[in-house]
Amino acid sequence: MAEKFAVIDTETNWHNEVMSIGVVIAQDGVFEATDEKYLMIEEAAEVGGMFSHALTLRGQKPEKCKKPEAIQALLSFLKTHHVRHVFAYNASFDARCLPELREFEWHDILKMAAYRQYNPAIPADAKCCATGRLKSGYRVEDMLVMFGEKGYCEMHNALTDAVDELRIMKYLGIPVGRYLGM
Repeated sequence: MAEKFAVIDTETNWHNEVMSIGVVIAQDGVFEATDEKYLMIEEAAEVGGMFSHALTLRGQKPEKCKKPEAIQALLSFLKTHHVRHVFAYNASFDARCLPELREFEWHDILKMAAYRQYNPAIPADAKCCATGRLKSGYRVEDMLVMFGEKGYCEMHNALTDAVDELRIMKYLGIPVGRYLGM
């Protein structure tokens, strides 16, 4: 059986505090969500932020709780699925936002998606550094458009963004093991 992993996204408020956490669980090689959790940290959400308008989208029912309960619920969810590896797009940001998850191995989807040698969807005429990394245009939204999702617009909702980041992993088709150590 393929190893399970998590993709996490956070949204922060005006004070750079986490106001929502979205996480999806998937299996290596399949890259389809098998479970998800969406947590809203009430006290941080009350402060508001640039993407407060997207905290709750139609059909979503986030678990609203205080930060300690949110972290406990997230840890429990990850451990229930026997997750050891956590992925995020620009993982250093989310890892800094969630230091309570330091026991997990964090991996950055961006480190594969933004490089010509790993991403066949990068156009031949795209401006890249000598390393093969795109000089610009490597946001989640840019990547999904490159993969053919014309008109895609990022929602800036932690759960939908985590699903989108998992979709980038699926498009890349790179086994989880290749991310390790990147």
